Amino acid sequence: MDTHPDPELQHQLLSLARSIIDHGCTHGTHPDIDADSFPAALQEPGCCFVTLHKDGQLRGCIGSLEPRRTLIDDITANAFSSAFNDPRFNPVSAKELPSLDIEISVLSSLIPIDVDSENALLAELKPEQDGLLIESGHYRATFLPQVWEQLPNPKDFLLHLKRKAGMPDNLWPEDIRCYRYHCFKFSE
Repeated sequence: MDTHPDPELQHQLLSLARSIIDHGCTHGTHPDIDADSFPAALQEPGCCFVTLHKDGQLRGCIGSLEPRRTLIDDITANAFSSAFNDPRFNPVSAKELPSLDIEISVLSSLIPIDVDSENALLAELKPEQDGLLIESGHYRATFLPQVWEQLPNPKDFLLHLKRKAGMPDNLWPEDIRCYRYHCFKFSE
């Protein structure tokens, strides 16, 4: 799938995400979606994150890093989960709907970064462009490229990502795997 949907399709996907959240507030369930009614490009495997903001603050964010279902199915599932299944937040309520802003980030494929030290990884990162996934044993976390807006310094970006993964600040595991990815984001 082209990771840059045209403006009309962006609007359609954002409206769909909002209707899924609205249905969840009213019925407590994920609605049935006729995926075949969407363009063929959305029927291809893809992955995304759906992020919710309320009054400029994060209100929910759930996504997929690898394409395990069609992009339309990923968007619908992640829209519902970002509103009702993000463990950091209470489920979205109907009265919050008017103040929610929805953002969809369509991700590229993961690209391995072959590095043998934290300094080597820092030298490889492209601030404001790269999303980053790190994993080692049971440690795993990612930051979307948008996180660079809050953490513009690569050292701070990586430090906070390691903390998100549960890694000690000074740990650089021998088996660590690092991946970069890019995304195309659009919002209401």
